[in-house]
Amino acid sequence: MSLIQVSQLKKTYIMGSEQVHALQGIDLSINKNEYVALMGPSGSGKSTLMNLLGCLDTPTSGGYMLNGVSVATLDDNELAEIRNKEIGFIFQTFNLLPRSTSLDNVALPLIYAGMSKSERLDRAEEALTMVGLGDRILHKPNELSGGQRQRVAIARALVNSPSIILADEPTGNLDTKTSVEIMEIMEQLHDNGNTIIVVTHEPDIAEHAHRIVRLVDGNIDFDKANPDIIKASMRM
Repeated sequence: MSLIQVSQLKKTYIMGSEQVHALQGIDLSINKNEYVALMGPSGSGKSTLMNLLGCLDTPTSGGYMLNGVSVATLDDNELAEIRNKEIGFIFQTFNLLPRSTSLDNVALPLIYAGMSKSERLDRAEEALTMVGLGDRILHKPNELSGGQRQRVAIARALVNSPSIILADEPTGNLDTKTSVEIMEIMEQLHDNGNTIIVVTHEPDIAEHAHRIVRLVDGNIDFDKANPDIIKASMRM
């Protein structure tokens, strides 16, 4: 059974008197522990699709089954619980609290999980150590480089041990060397059993994924395995 299954997913935005058809009937299936890149030019619908997959928005029509459950049947509290426990979000702009330390930023999702403070901080420190920031736990965002801030954001996405990692342009604000380092972390997360979905318009970032789904004008243009990655994994 697929972890994610969407059928004829449509999303229409009303902009004044105009209707914008962001998604025009998407059929997509993603299995547990897949590493998928959703790519396409600006306005292709990839970010809209990510928002729907992450339960941040609701479709105009169509079905979305997550782990065998129809998302349309869930109430706001159940959706919030899925966003907090099942899905880890990584954003291009990091979305960190500027006056909070790395440790407090990473521990934040655990507050909503009802965890004790000592356990929250232990889990947050463990996640920061996992992404190579064990020596930066008390630094605030303005004391960190762009790559370090993104690592904090990745640690925050990991802290609840979600099954799915959704990354929206995770290297968009980073230099080439740091981008490669961040994508290496993504590969490690995939090796550890996470399902990874990366949204990007950059072909070199999409090439890290094992499967590439390209969107154009709200439709899937192609959906194929990445032959270079498959060959590399067979040689290992």
